[in-house]
Amino acid sequence: MNQFVEWDALANILIFGILVGAGLPTLFAFGVRLLAGPGAADAQGHVSRGRTVGAFVCFGLVVLAIAGAVAYIAAGGH
Repeated sequence: MNQFVEWDALANILIFGILVGAGLPTLFAFGVRLLAGPGAADAQGHVSRGRTVGAFVCFGLVVLAIAGAVAYIAAGGH
């Protein structure tokens, strides 16, 4: 049965699936948590600059990953 299964390819698919399937939503949720989580805003309702920058870095990485995947697929890299 080992001649029919490419274990290296299967491992690559598994790792990539876990990274994209769980990693990107987790990164997005972390960005949301930085902006709107408990203790994010002070008494006046302002979010600190560090939290804002961290959240937008998270959002930017998610958008960059999605745009990169679309560009890869559009270029025929399927």
